[in-house]
Amino acid sequence: MHSPSLQDITAPQGICYGCGSSNPHGLHIKSRWDADGVHVVAEHLPDAQYSGWPDLVYGGLIAMLVDCHSNWTAMAYHYRAEHREPGSLPRIDCVTGNLGIKFIKPTPMGVTLTLRARVEGEVGRKTRVVCEVYAGDVLTAIGDSLFVRVDTGQLAAAAHGRAD
Repeated sequence: MHSPSLQDITAPQGICYGCGSSNPHGLHIKSRWDADGVHVVAEHLPDAQYSGWPDLVYGGLIAMLVDCHSNWTAMAYHYRAEHREPGSLPRIDCVTGNLGIKFIKPTPMGVTLTLRARVEGEVGRKTRVVCEVYAGDVLTAIGDSLFVRVDTGQLAAAAHGRAD
């Protein structure tokens, strides 16, 4: 049995389509620390509706999986850097600053995808995360992205023109 995911511990009311535990239509990606203490891992078996070419996973789904999982990796590293348990207050949130995906090989449908992510360099306001996507044992994509620590209340206010 798996330990509770970072999403379920930290944001049980999350509504993100990719990783929100409370989104009734979402993918419910579940990210957890790997036993190696370095990587954060997740698994996902794409539904047939996420086909790109016949028998191949749509690249946009891969990008979404990398985005959500890498963001949770950044947040997990922030909690660890502050010697805090995920879910402790105040909550730590990050958003995507830059999402980079390199598609290495076609990703086949019908195979569970494993995402293995880690922080490269320092954990700071801007944190770089590298995320590898495997279909079985085959590396099919690599994400190299930047995540920015934010106050989500201020971010939403600014997005709606309500900033001070």
